[in-house]
Amino acid sequence: MKRLFCRVTAAVLILVAKGSYLAWAEAPSDSKEFEAFIDPIFAEQMEKQHIPGSTFVMVKDGEIFLMKGYGYADLERKRRVAPDRTLFRVASVSKLFTATAVMQLYEKGLIDLHDDVNKHLKLFKLEAKYPQPVTLANLLTHTGGFDERAIGMDAKTEAQMLPLGEYLAKRMPPRVIPPGEQYSYSNHGMALAGYLVEAVSGIPFEKYVEENILKPLEMNHSSFSQPPPFAAEMATGYVYKRGKNQAVPYDYHNVPPAGAFHTTAADIAHFMIAHLQNGRYGDARILSEETAREMHRRQFGHDPRLPGATYSFYEGFENNQHAIMHAGDIRGYSSLLFLLPEHNIGFFVSSNNNAIDSYMEGPGLREAITEKFLDRYFPVGEGQVAERKQPDLVRDMKRFAGHYRNNRYSRHTIEKLTTLFAQFCVAANDDGTLTIYYPGNYKKPTRWVAIESLVFKQVNGEELAIFREDGKGRITHLLVDTMPIQFSERLGWYETTVFQLGLATFFSLIFLSACAGWPAAALIRRLRKKTPDYPRPARMARFVAGVISFLILLTLIGLAVALRIETYEFVYGVPRLVIGLLFGPFVTTGLTGLLPIFTAQAWGRNYWSFAGRLHYTLVTLAALAFIPFLIYWNLLGFRF
Repeated sequence: MKRLFCRVTAAVLILVAKGSYLAWAEAPSDSKEFEAFIDPIFAEQMEKQHIPGSTFVMVKDGEIFLMKGYGYADLERKRRVAPDRTLFRVASVSKLFTATAVMQLYEKGLIDLHDDVNKHLKLFKLEAKYPQPVTLANLLTHTGGFDERAIGMDAKTEAQMLPLGEYLAKRMPPRVIPPGEQYSYSNHGMALAGYLVEAVSGIPFEKYVEENILKPLEMNHSSFSQPPPFAAEMATGYVYKRGKNQAVPYDYHNVPPAGAFHTTAADIAHFMIAHLQNGRYGDARILSEETAREMHRRQFGHDPRLPGATYSFYEGFENNQHAIMHAGDIRGYSSLLFLLPEHNIGFFVSSNNNAIDSYMEGPGLREAITEKFLDRYFPVGEGQVAERKQPDLVRDMKRFAGHYRNNRYSRHTIEKLTTLFAQFCVAANDDGTLTIYYPGNYKKPTRWVAIESLVFKQVNGEELAIFREDGKGRITHLLVDTMPIQFSERLGWYETTVFQLGLATFFSLIFLSACAGWPAAALIRRLRKKTPDYPRPARMARFVAGVISFLILLTLIGLAVALRIETYEFVYGVPRLVIGLLFGPFVTTGLTGLLPIFTAQAWGRNYWSFAGRLHYTLVTLAALAFIPFLIYWNLLGFRF
């Protein structure tokens, strides 16, 4: 009897404990308690990330639950962040407003999301490269298949900006992937969606958003205008360099629908409430309930086990909660809008420093807020995660090993050079696991264990990595559970950073030996008064090879310096230094055609010593091999 009583008591205690646990696994209900929870996160992360100021707002059940400003909007003037007045640049969070505008036109029957966008374009047309046309649905899900382009996307002054249609007519990237097949994040694709709002409505994009979204939602301090009407209230953007925060200049976007929105925490709270309530804010409605649900519904995904894309939001499944969200990053600013529709709750955070992550030290501000918020209020409890047993899948782990590259990169411009530093590596471990090494200091390496064929789970985490193979069983792609969606292609050995940098080093050494070694050897011979009487063709052969070698070295070194120092300048256009350097490949390629002739003469007429002829031959072969190297990196011609 006593044993039975103990068992019953224990069972009751377990039920009570579980009841308490489940009760705690709910959205916050006390704003003071939540404020006490969130404040230390901001304090810790802002200090670690060197963030001058941040703004935060949480909405719940149709109302603002908590709204706060942290730190300084302007360090020089010691102006503090005021969540109802301080404007932040939200970068790509702007795309949610663009997509909402598109859905309004769809709701009115003015557009069909699955029509060819060329139907509405008059100033220019998209090339008909594939049988499938590009549709608005493709633009809103980033599946239009456009190449990447950042050069010239911004302007330094308002006067240098181009009208949206004119800019897209001149700078719309080419199509490189059949539409609807792969997610490839595209600023230009979303800018085109915004331009279609103009074309269909007959109203400038900024004016349309103001009249049809901002005014109904009483977002009176928000705007797509550049600069915004309340520019004096803007938070200054900063980057942390050389031990201090440095203010960055205001950039003017040539693609406003993709990232030029300015707002306050108080204003964007109304937008979040409207979307959490399926288009309704108070007595106003910006979307019908049916249209809002369609906008929030998953529209594209590479695999049902991984997050997908809605019309402009992307999904997240953290802690078994279905979230829709969008982040935004621009020099000097970082933002996140995060919604849990099933709980009618969401938050927005923005900072005036683009310290997105401390990478090797842990998550950044917005990532820390998201993780700790979900772990505190929506923890993964017992029975909430299905058990995953690891079958015997450790055979042939080496077939997954290799280098991978995200499919969002420029294939047709010199921007392709940036992919040298954007590859990540998958390594097979002796214990049957995989390790993913990220580019640069993006984040710490992560270990993954096989749970199904081609499917891996992160050790000590719930993230998934799914590989794809071709008909012959060769691994071709990798999909990782991240936000936004990433679709990465496996690289051939000749495309890897190690090989390409090794090749560039080889070229540099060979050409250095020619343009520096030959003059040095000639000088030594003169000093020793042993200058051989080489015929004029021999001297001409070395002179031409020396000029080629010098110009190639100048190109390689100059581009390396420009990419190291002037990287951000490319968003305004190609720096003059780089344009000047690109004349070099024209000259070297033209002159290289002479080298095989000179080489044949050198061997036929016995110019120089055997070692000298061998060296000249090596220089010739290197110069010939440098031409496909130039073509691969889009350096032959002014490709930008």
